Amino acid sequence: MNRYSRADVLRLLHITASQLAGWQRAGLVPVADTFTWYDLLQFTKVRDLRAKRVRPAVIRESLKAMQKQVAGMENPLLEASAYNVGSRVAFRHQGRSVEPIAGQFLMEFAPVGTVVSATKVKPIARLETVSELFSHGVSLEGDPNTHDEAIRTYVQVLELDPDHAPAHINLGTLYYNRQDFVSAEEHYRQAVASDPRYALAYFDLGNVLDETGRIAEAVAAYNTAIRLAPTYADAHYNLALAYGRLRQLRQALPHWKIYLKLDSTGPWAVHARNQIARILEADTLKIVYKRQ
Repeated sequence: MNRYSRADVLRLLHITASQLAGWQRAGLVPVADTFTWYDLLQFTKVRDLRAKRVRPAVIRESLKAMQKQVAGMENPLLEASAYNVGSRVAFRHQGRSVEPIAGQFLMEFAPVGTVVSATKVKPIARLETVSELFSHGVSLEGDPNTHDEAIRTYVQVLELDPDHAPAHINLGTLYYNRQDFVSAEEHYRQAVASDPRYALAYFDLGNVLDETGRIAEAVAAYNTAIRLAPTYADAHYNLALAYGRLRQLRQALPHWKIYLKLDSTGPWAVHARNQIARILEADTLKIVYKRQ
């Protein structure tokens, strides 16, 4: 079985090191140096639930409750189909859907507002098909030789569920890596439209805007990502870089500082420290010059 490094996980799922570390601290995903394909699938499901604003504590308690309800179930994320119902997690297992914390069975076509919140539960069979296709697409991204097939798979996902924001994100990134920035931007914007609370979508949109020279628009996208996820280290880093390109060094400074607080030992921490020193030195020289 193929093994995936931490770097592989971050690249394939388009998540940050701080996100992965947070999921590990919360006990949602395994702590290891390398991971299996099944681990990757588990990471994908956690990522999708977090993108829907389901809190880590709720995910963890839902997993524990599901294990108690189903004898012999070790990993509900892999052994059942997980999806969000508002801010809660529900599972479909052996033909039935249940919200395990409340111990309540759900109707597959529950009307709006009758179960947990005002979120409509999608048809379960469709969810399983979309989930399987999306997971297959993620696995295909691990090999550059199967990227064409990955693109076709994500297109199939979107044919079934046009508002599947993670599929738009992954498809956009495949196009981005091919320098097809027009197609990448289209899918990133679709992801934003599908889920306006998806910080990763704004971050990736900012990257393609930055790459194509629309720096001011990129700044706006990065700022939105940070508003949605204040501890998004990579968004602070890229925002600081963008402000630097606009020669707005004082606006860049707080984001360099925040990045260092979030990631003080990573490979880009040295660059961040150098940028802080350079900005402070430049400001000091300006102050001295004005006093003369």
